[in-house]
Amino acid sequence: MKDPADPRVLSGDLWSDLLATLDRARGIVLADDAPSTPRDRAEGFRYLLRYLAAGHGICVEHADPDYPRFARTVDITTPWGLDAPDCLYLMAPIRGDATYRIHGSRGTANHIEVQANFGHFAEGDIAKWGTISSRNGLELTTAADGSLEIVLGPEPTPSPCPANWLPLRPDARFLFIRQYFNDWERETPADLVIERVGAVYPPPALRTDQLAARVDLLRDWIEKAGGLWDRMSRVMVENMPPNSLTVMAPRAEDAGGALKGQAYGMGNFHCARGEAVVVEFAVPPCRQWSVGLGNWWWESVDFQNRQASLNGAQARLDGDGVFRGVVAHEDPGVPNWIDTAGYEKGTLAARFLLAEAAPTVRMTLVPHDRLREHLPADTPHVPPDERADVLRRRRHALWRRYRR
Repeated sequence: MKDPADPRVLSGDLWSDLLATLDRARGIVLADDAPSTPRDRAEGFRYLLRYLAAGHGICVEHADPDYPRFARTVDITTPWGLDAPDCLYLMAPIRGDATYRIHGSRGTANHIEVQANFGHFAEGDIAKWGTISSRNGLELTTAADGSLEIVLGPEPTPSPCPANWLPLRPDARFLFIRQYFNDWERETPADLVIERVGAVYPPPALRTDQLAARVDLLRDWIEKAGGLWDRMSRVMVENMPPNSLTVMAPRAEDAGGALKGQAYGMGNFHCARGEAVVVEFAVPPCRQWSVGLGNWWWESVDFQNRQASLNGAQARLDGDGVFRGVVAHEDPGVPNWIDTAGYEKGTLAARFLLAEAAPTVRMTLVPHDRLREHLPADTPHVPPDERADVLRRRRHALWRRYRR
């Protein structure tokens, strides 16, 4: 196809439009009611840079449905949208009239979910995106050697296993893969590639109209989706009662692009220096569960260097089967410390994958120096050297998960 010579690209106006969008984005950080300490301002502008980097990968570099590649949508260096510390997210562009083949190694993540979706996160409107079809690791067939092949398309096509076909509709726009890790130190990520069946190589050169469409999508990502995450964070942190969390019933369907069968818990923590918040719930039968913190910008709190999240393989349950986590600034010397990283308020998220029911969560604000009065008498003591070893192992495990 001949390049249409998009005038905004030729004149440079496309770049000016992007810069104007970026300039408006600083309003998220400089809003009158946004946190304004030196640390908050530094982290706020770092968030915008991270969010821009994530959007560049999703909207510009990995945006060709004819020659798709997987983009790592969230990383330890690009958190956004209250990402799950246990999850590795991959995204690839697709179109509904094409057929695609995904193949490679399944890896050993505790759970994997493959979704074909319509809409786009950049639209910033949950009602405009959702799932067309999906399969999880319990439904997919993996070969004895760990290899996996999946076919997506408008019509069934020959494949190693009929269960590994995902139907597409004309409005299909992106493929989303979630991999959930329970044992961070031992489970390994999938090694997958995606290709459009019938693609001719090498790919044609980038056209000006393609670049213009991708940069406009990036502008929406920054302004519309960025605004959505800002509003959702404010709802959780400011509009819900302090130290509360509500768990929604497990989703029977993966509506809105959410994970099918997962019970999502959303709430907040408000914890000043010298205080602690005890988070209690009876763990329901489920494939995996977790609890973790998010900051004002709806980034997951630094779970690489801090114990800011816990899952079922990392946490200790008390003798009555109840999880009791302790949100606190200083290490209280208990196994289930959830490190605030210095934030006095933020989002608290819980996830229960393939849960039979949604648990009831109780949160109690207590003086830090009286914390032990609110925990079972047999709660173990974790000395500093043991905590340091746990943190070292977390860091190494995440390096292996996110290595380039």
